[in-house]
Amino acid sequence: MATVSDITVSAAINSLSALLFLVAFAILRLQPMNDRVYFPKWYLKGIRENPTTSGPYVKKFVNLDFRMYLRFLNWVLAALRMPEPELIDHAGLDSAVYIRIYLLGLKIFVPIALLAFGVLLPVNYTGGNFNTMSLSMKDLTFGEIDKFSISNVPPASKRLIVHIVMAYAFTFWTYYILYKEYKIVTDMRLHFLAAQIRRPDQFTVLVRNVPSDPDESVSEHVDHFFRVNHPDQYFLHKVVYNANRLAKMVDQKKDLQNRLIYYTNKHERKPNKRPTTKTGFWGLWGEKIDAIDYYTEEIEKLSKEEVAERERVIGDPKAVIPAAFVSFKSRWGAAICAQTQQTKNPTRWLTEWAPEPRDVYWNNLAIPFVELNLRKLVMAGALFGLTFCFMVPIAIVQTLANIESIGKVFPFLKPIINKGSVKSFIQGFLPGMVLKIFLLILPMILMEMSKIEGFVAVSALEARSAGKYHLFLLVNVFLGSIITGTALQQLKEFLKQSPSEIPETIGVSIPMKATFFITYVMVDGWAGVAAEILRVAPLIIYHLKNIFLVKTEKDRDDAMDPGSLLWPITEPRLQLYFLLGLVYSTVTPLLLPFIIVFFAFAYLVFRHQVINVYHQKYESAASFWPDVHRRILIGLTISQFTLLGLLSTKEAANSTPSLLVLPILTFWFHRFCKNRFESAFRKFPLQDAMIKDTLERATEPQLDLKAYLKDAYLHPVFKGGEIAEEDYDDDNDDRYLVATKRTLRKGSQSGTQEGSPEDIYVDADADADAHIV
Repeated sequence: MATVSDITVSAAINSLSALLFLVAFAILRLQPMNDRVYFPKWYLKGIRENPTTSGPYVKKFVNLDFRMYLRFLNWVLAALRMPEPELIDHAGLDSAVYIRIYLLGLKIFVPIALLAFGVLLPVNYTGGNFNTMSLSMKDLTFGEIDKFSISNVPPASKRLIVHIVMAYAFTFWTYYILYKEYKIVTDMRLHFLAAQIRRPDQFTVLVRNVPSDPDESVSEHVDHFFRVNHPDQYFLHKVVYNANRLAKMVDQKKDLQNRLIYYTNKHERKPNKRPTTKTGFWGLWGEKIDAIDYYTEEIEKLSKEEVAERERVIGDPKAVIPAAFVSFKSRWGAAICAQTQQTKNPTRWLTEWAPEPRDVYWNNLAIPFVELNLRKLVMAGALFGLTFCFMVPIAIVQTLANIESIGKVFPFLKPIINKGSVKSFIQGFLPGMVLKIFLLILPMILMEMSKIEGFVAVSALEARSAGKYHLFLLVNVFLGSIITGTALQQLKEFLKQSPSEIPETIGVSIPMKATFFITYVMVDGWAGVAAEILRVAPLIIYHLKNIFLVKTEKDRDDAMDPGSLLWPITEPRLQLYFLLGLVYSTVTPLLLPFIIVFFAFAYLVFRHQVINVYHQKYESAASFWPDVHRRILIGLTISQFTLLGLLSTKEAANSTPSLLVLPILTFWFHRFCKNRFESAFRKFPLQDAMIKDTLERATEPQLDLKAYLKDAYLHPVFKGGEIAEEDYDDDNDDRYLVATKRTLRKGSQSGTQEGSPEDIYVDADADADAHIV
């Protein structure tokens, strides 16, 4: 079991690492050659100039103005100085609300920590239960830190009433903060949407599962359906092509062009020597040939294949998938279509709000709609297997965290673990680091699984991947660490005790895992966040590109990759800290200061990154907040059941009814907030849509909406080219006659009313989407 000295070693290592990262960042950010790495957002906005041509810099690569080094921490004040409204204008609502999650952690845990340290710590520390238990359980392992946990309170003690009262206090305080924050974010979202400039997705819906028709193409069928069923608002549409193969060719061509540029630049530096390459994989083996000639020929060959594939896609009706982006004349018309059922068959003509154009994940639009449920089922099974397979490395990590107890089971390890410095390093630092390394590759696997499921928006992919990662952290990092750690730590006790005594031993052992989570918070939350601001990988990649590929100012801009907030990774990690704080607030409050330091430090670092570095790929107007709210409540519910289970092992059965109320209240609170706020994140109010439409018509009466929307949802590989598809005249406002190529078939007159022979409908298979009045 980790001791105070082990925690001290871990704190020293991680604090020193964080300090070194911050000092390195403070120095590197001042160098002119690194300016585009640490301030790329300002370059993308066209505000910041190259420091090599302006300012107090006297050298091209090194800043020799020593006065600036004396103010190397001014980035801290700069990160806090920008007010939130300006931050929203600068970085978007998604980034501003993401920063508020860290602030939310401080709002919840600072008051809880003050109350817990003032009330619970004295109650726990003076309990004396460990001294009593050590007399009867000689193999029981515990440290000085564990005396501050609920495990040090004797069974059936009246002191446990304090924990129950504190659980209610912490729960209601969390309710209050979450409700208040949900209301603030909802108001921010509605205000942002009301003030938002015109975007194509405000007028457009995505239509999927378009039924086939023997007489009309997909494009004709879509146009026909919406002219009939949305005659006043339908504007135009853009069918979706299966251009995945063409997109791969375009990407491959870009890669070849980048390599050609590299070898061309290399040749210009040394004109007397022609660069060479090998024909094998990545130029590592094969015949040695002239690199410039080789890549020039490959690009020409691929260009011809690209043209042929482009013509095939445009000319092949089978390349058109049964989906389309349909645009309307107003936001109000789009809202009506996106939020209603189009036909009596709920599996056809499925409509939803279209993602903004840069948010569309084009590869998944080609997936047949009928496959989606099967794909999700398969990926659910894969996630289940992956989650439980990861229990093996988690068990290894917990073995390291409890190496002293393992020494009792395996005495031959004692010579190693009894060395003080080695033991402190292994138990205080290594477990958290090993776990973090195991978790590095996991988000990439989960993102690929989400792509296989078939989501058509990058935001949806990231939200789904975040949900998987949250589940994984919950099951493996939290529950897995507790279960495997408990089993390993008290293995001898399990073998000696009767089955009726095992739950009590587990109940005592769960709070002891706080020492492991303290080390994890310091590794991941302190040193990890400090490494985030240093941007080691982007710094190295930028300078490598700058050396080998950059020739012009445009090349330098292309080499500058600011990245974005990695929502599928950062948000689930945040939820783990909320979970740990809520669970251990009544169990081992000593964990809370470490979590508070994380939230405060991360708030500062990520505010700086959002202002100066990250450039978001899309803007969802904080649509992720209901997920954030729900996951915090999941952590709160787990904390309540954890306390309930612990008290059941301490002969406090009378407390069960009082604690069972808390999960019920939490579920009610979740439903209340869901009914009160969530609709603002899932639907667009018709009243707001009408207000924006009215204002736009009054302020921009000459707006050419057709030119604005015509190519907004054209596949990127077709940008700048011509697509041979039907051009429907949207100016034809004749609602009394809708042209169709469909012929009346036998039994097609259905749904007519007797005495109304002028109402003629096509057959039910056509979804009654054409009529003549």
